[in-house]
Amino acid sequence: FGGEGLSGTGPKAGGPLYLYRLLANRPESALAVTLARQDAEYPVDAQLKAALTQPLNALREWAANRPELQALCTQYGELAQAGTQRLLPGPTGERNTWTLLPRERVLCIADDEQDALTQLAAVLAVGSQVLWPDDALHRQLVKALPSAVSERIQLAKAENITAQPFDAVIFHGDSDQLRALCEAVAARDGAIVSVQGFARGESNILLERLYIERSLSVNTAAAGGNASLMTIG
Repeated sequence: FGGEGLSGTGPKAGGPLYLYRLLANRPESALAVTLARQDAEYPVDAQLKAALTQPLNALREWAANRPELQALCTQYGELAQAGTQRLLPGPTGERNTWTLLPRERVLCIADDEQDALTQLAAVLAVGSQVLWPDDALHRQLVKALPSAVSERIQLAKAENITAQPFDAVIFHGDSDQLRALCEAVAARDGAIVSVQGFARGESNILLERLYIERSLSVNTAAAGGNASLMTIG
């Protein structure tokens, strides 16, 4: 059994990563340090991560003349954990795994080019798609970006952008704009959507808010000692 989002099948409001939201202050590398400690004891499967970060690598190459953006691409890429699977300690007869996957689409709102690119780098680092307002600033950026990056971006009219499907939000701007956005997002039907709000120029985006945590427990005894038999089909 396992999964995410439903009681009894795995993390509902959030798994282990939810604990980091309860901290008043924390270093940006807090999660990476914790996971590195775990990875020293149990090997991590990061095969999917390499595929997910290909658009980020394309953005990093494109940013050769933008050292600040290039540095952010490197930083986010090192911190990103989407596409990783870890074996958890458990009793004999069980195989427990914890997988971090990207949220499908992230709404990114900014009125400054650098902030828009900062948001883009963060979202690409975890392997999600980007939803941008269909305005002059973002249309020009889409045209300028390499195809491997622009393919991950979707545009929508600003007046109905909060009606589009997305499952996380990153915002740069002033507090009044943020309040209005939060009200619009809260009025949506369905699951609660996390909104990260920042002042213009800030880059301390919390990548773990862009992950889906999925737990899976396999009864290896019922599978005759071979856990893979229970996952076929």
